[in-house]
Amino acid sequence: MSERINSYDLTDRVVVITGGAGVLCSKITKELGNSGARVAALDIDRDGLDELSGELTQASVKHLALETDVLDRKSLTDAADVVKQRFGKVDVLINGAGGNSPEATTGPEQSFFDLPAEGVQKVFNLNFLGTFLASQVFGEVFAEQGEGVILNVSSMNAFTPLTKIPAYSAAKAAVSNFTRWLAVHMSQNYSTDIRVNAIAPGFLLTEQNRYLLLDEETGELTPRGKTIIEHTPMDRFGDPKDLVSTVLWLIAPGSEFVHGTVIPIDGGFSAFSGV
Repeated sequence: MSERINSYDLTDRVVVITGGAGVLCSKITKELGNSGARVAALDIDRDGLDELSGELTQASVKHLALETDVLDRKSLTDAADVVKQRFGKVDVLINGAGGNSPEATTGPEQSFFDLPAEGVQKVFNLNFLGTFLASQVFGEVFAEQGEGVILNVSSMNAFTPLTKIPAYSAAKAAVSNFTRWLAVHMSQNYSTDIRVNAIAPGFLLTEQNRYLLLDEETGELTPRGKTIIEHTPMDRFGDPKDLVSTVLWLIAPGSEFVHGTVIPIDGGFSAFSGV
C-alpha cells in the first residue's frame, strides 16, 4: 500500500497538454517536464509554442510543441499521431485550452441583450467543445491502450457563476458535468484503468488579468479585486504554481482511486458564504 501512496514519479510518462503555451498551462508543462514527464504542448499560438519549446530545451525536457486547433478534429488527430510516433504512447491528456472574450462579456457598452451569438458560441466552443473533441481523440487512444488519464480544466465559475461572463461560466459548468459523465462512460465501456477528473482554479493573478484586479498606478486592489479578496479566506490571489501540486497528484499513479471529481483550487472562496 505504501508503494501506491508514494508513487508520484512521472518519469517517462507522456503528457499531452492543450493550450500548452498559455499562461497557466505553460507553467504546468514546465513543471511536469521538470518532474520527469515527456510533454507534448498543443496550442494554436505558434510564437508561444516556440518560446515554450526554447525553455523546455534549455531545461533538457523531452518534448513536442505542436501547432494544433482544438476545434478541428483532424488537427487533433494529426497531433495524436505525431505524439505516438515520437513517444510510442500517451499516458495523460490535460485539457487546458480555454478562455473568455470581450464579445461574450457584459458591461456598460454591451448589455446581456446585446451579446452576439457568435461571441457566445466562440467562448463556449473553445472551452467545452475543445475539451470534448480532444477527449474523443485521445480518449480513443486510451481505450486502445486500456489505460490513461484525462484531466480537464474547469473553473470556480462552474460552481457559482461570476457576473459579466455568462458564456464562460456556462461553458465551464458544462466541462464539470462532462468530466463526471466521461468518467463513468470510460470505466463502464472501455477500462477501469482510465481515469477522468478536473481541477477548478479560483482567482489566479496573472499578467492577463492583473489590470482587472490591481490598479496599475497605485498597486492597490480594484473594486473587483477587493471583493474577491474579501471572499477568499486565505486572503490572497492564487498563483499559477498553486495548481501544479494538485495536477501532479491527479495525473500520477498515486491517485489511482480518484475518479470523476472536480477539485477546487481557490483559497477557500467556494467555502465562504459571505458572512
